[in-house]
Amino acid sequence: MNYAQKPTHTRPRPATFPLWAFFVLTYVYFEILLYILIGISYSGLTWLYLTLTGSAAGILVGSVLALIHKPKPRKITGCVLLSVGAVLFCTEYFIFRSFQTCMSLGSILSGAGGVATGFTSVAVGLILKGFWVILLYFLPLFLFCFFFKRITNDLPRRKGDRTPLVRIGAALFLQLFCIVIIQFSAVDRVKMFKQYDFDSAVHTFGLTNALGIDFLNSIGRGGDSDFTDIDPVTPDTDAPDSTEPSTDTEGTEIQVPIVYGKNEMDIDFASLAETEKKSEIAKLHSYVASLTPSSKNEYTGIFEGKNLILITAEAFSAEVIDKDRTPTLYRLANNGIRFTEYYQPAWGGSTSTGEYSVLMGLVPMNGVKSIKDTIGHNLYLTMGNQLMRKGYYSLAFHNGSYTYYSRNLTHENFGYSKFIGMGNGMEEGVTSCWPESDLEMMQYTLDMYADKQPFSIYYMTVSGHCLYNWAGNSMSKRNRESLESMDASETIKAYHAANLELEKALSYLVGELEARGIADDTVIALSTDHYPYGLENSETWGNDKDYLAELYGYEASDIFKRDHSALIIWSGCLEERDEPIVVDTPTYSLDILPTLSNLFGLEYDSRLLVGRDVFSDAEPLVIWTNYSWVTDKGFYNASTGTFTPRSGVEIDDAYVKRIKAIVGNKITFSKGVVAQDYYNVLFG
Repeated sequence: MNYAQKPTHTRPRPATFPLWAFFVLTYVYFEILLYILIGISYSGLTWLYLTLTGSAAGILVGSVLALIHKPKPRKITGCVLLSVGAVLFCTEYFIFRSFQTCMSLGSILSGAGGVATGFTSVAVGLILKGFWVILLYFLPLFLFCFFFKRITNDLPRRKGDRTPLVRIGAALFLQLFCIVIIQFSAVDRVKMFKQYDFDSAVHTFGLTNALGIDFLNSIGRGGDSDFTDIDPVTPDTDAPDSTEPSTDTEGTEIQVPIVYGKNEMDIDFASLAETEKKSEIAKLHSYVASLTPSSKNEYTGIFEGKNLILITAEAFSAEVIDKDRTPTLYRLANNGIRFTEYYQPAWGGSTSTGEYSVLMGLVPMNGVKSIKDTIGHNLYLTMGNQLMRKGYYSLAFHNGSYTYYSRNLTHENFGYSKFIGMGNGMEEGVTSCWPESDLEMMQYTLDMYADKQPFSIYYMTVSGHCLYNWAGNSMSKRNRESLESMDASETIKAYHAANLELEKALSYLVGELEARGIADDTVIALSTDHYPYGLENSETWGNDKDYLAELYGYEASDIFKRDHSALIIWSGCLEERDEPIVVDTPTYSLDILPTLSNLFGLEYDSRLLVGRDVFSDAEPLVIWTNYSWVTDKGFYNASTGTFTPRSGVEIDDAYVKRIKAIVGNKITFSKGVVAQDYYNVLFG
């Protein structure tokens, strides 16, 4: 008996999309979206790097997920990976929109706690305004969840299938191929390790690659700690440092040579290099031994034994100084040592990197985390520690949270017997608001040290902090009436109004020093932490236009124009001079420490600091972390690889090559000092 077989009907499998391909497109999409949103100018090679790395990352993640055979754990793992990627790219976008730079993961994590506690409202407002960006970055996650079954239907059905392992191998090969291409590009190879800077790495290689390079550098596997041999141009050692008038036996006036000597310590670095077993420290010894110490000069020791008040002023700029609006600042800037060309590089970070450069005299090469890296280290050459060894009474103050940027763990190590901020004593004399008053801080703290001479005091102010408006900035609101007649936008008025609190604080301070008869015996040194980035066109700061251009009177089209600022070094005794002391060469925050060390007549070694004593015979040089620089001869922009000479100056390629090598060495030295706790090696 024949029975007809019933036809079998099987439902066709829905169209599928390879899991690895989904993640490839996702990673490339993340990079391209960042490029579009923040306006990165990628080169042709960068697009190749993005494609190769995005493909490698996507194949790797997709293949690893394919090894998870159960659908639910696979889905959860995929969602977690997509969420982490989206959060990382969103965070980088918001940081760039706030500070005009990309920050490494270490810097982000170092500053996260402070943002969460001190700037919650700003962070929440930023997220709300940029919610559309968050949606764009989380789009792949939504697609993955919605089409999960179709995306994963192409997975191998047999446990013994080696396809995922083959794909993992392909991913590693693609990443290796990307590295090989970088090695063939001389410029990019240098940027990858020798002249590594995270922001530049993002612009050159993309964020995914930059994070990998940053990881290699952080564990010491990628960085190049070798120094470049240079034939420096040094002054004639047989020539006198200066001359002074005298008379011979017949009464004729003659010029007698003055030899001041060098700012160096009795340390044989060459011998130390020969006996040192640890190669990285031996390299540092050899580098220092190769340098020529700078000369002492006619200004050496003019402040010897005097008190020092060192101030880092939040978001201060040269444009704040005005003869009528800020008479005390104008007096200090013009009746002390006058600096005609001063820079405060942004250092790829925020306030903490500016503080680091002023206090350490080294380039902060680890972003916001740089200052934390000094915890537990010997900071022998800071002004605080040098003066403390001289028996100075010392204190450090901040009218913001005392734990912000971990200052409670770092600042006493800079050479101050106690650090006082809001939360561990400052709140007893300063009203809690945002931002707090610099004037109230001065009024509350002056009596703590004024009668304990000689004293060494450090202030980190906060009154000049953004946002700059009448509603959210208590200092702008407090001083609003004084700026009503100013011909400027409301945002610029609010910025100047906030900085009027610093003017009031200095007026009080100088007035009290004079009233107590110690103004001539006290030195005030004031600089900023960074340019006023809160004026830039950014939803972070609530600005719909570039107010920084309005403040400057021109568009800050490069870092040289953006990072110009003002430096004040004043003492009452300087006002007795017939003519002010003028420094007309390029100067920056790293020059403050060696200059003050020389002025105070301290024993220090000029070779152990990156900056220079501005009165010495050392070449003027200003450095940025992306290896750009300024000298008295011109400007080198590392982003474009172009050197622009000053008007009337002719420079050959050898000069540019020499300065580039010097800059590279100084940055390598800055890294090495912290990484090897070098001052502890030398001074115990």
